[in-house]
Amino acid sequence: MILRICTEWRNWTELTDIISRERRSWNMSRIRGKGNRSTELTLVALFRTNGIKGWRRHQKITGKPDFIFPDSRLAVFVDGCFWHACPRCYREPKQNSAFWRKKIGGNVTRDRRVTRKLRKEGWSVCRIWECRLKKPETVIRRIIRMLDCHGQAGI
Repeated sequence: MILRICTEWRNWTELTDIISRERRSWNMSRIRGKGNRSTELTLVALFRTNGIKGWRRHQKITGKPDFIFPDSRLAVFVDGCFWHACPRCYREPKQNSAFWRKKIGGNVTRDRRVTRKLRKEGWSVCRIWECRLKKPETVIRRIIRMLDCHGQAGI
């Protein structure tokens, strides 16, 4: 693999990567994310601003929802638009499209399986797209409506 490094605007030099393509791929595959931190923190701020109480984060239940409301048995997932194929936002990458189609398709399939399993276990499931956080009043209204259906105003 050849990397190009720009030392000046018009002076390109070519260098060979010191790690093989396979080793670079292996290294990158070992890097793991730590959740969707920014979207979770946005939702935490919305809960606090709107006085919604009774939620917990990172509880060990099926599918590892981002938030749960144990009293009303509501599981809330905040799904990233790219990683979970948002119907509005998702654009398949042009490079390595077969890999991404399989990867994202697997995420969508897992999401459906987790939702079905949680519902069988008596949980209600709320999935919120990352892009929907741009209209926080809609998100909060939806969560309050779901909490009200289970007899807990959450406020």
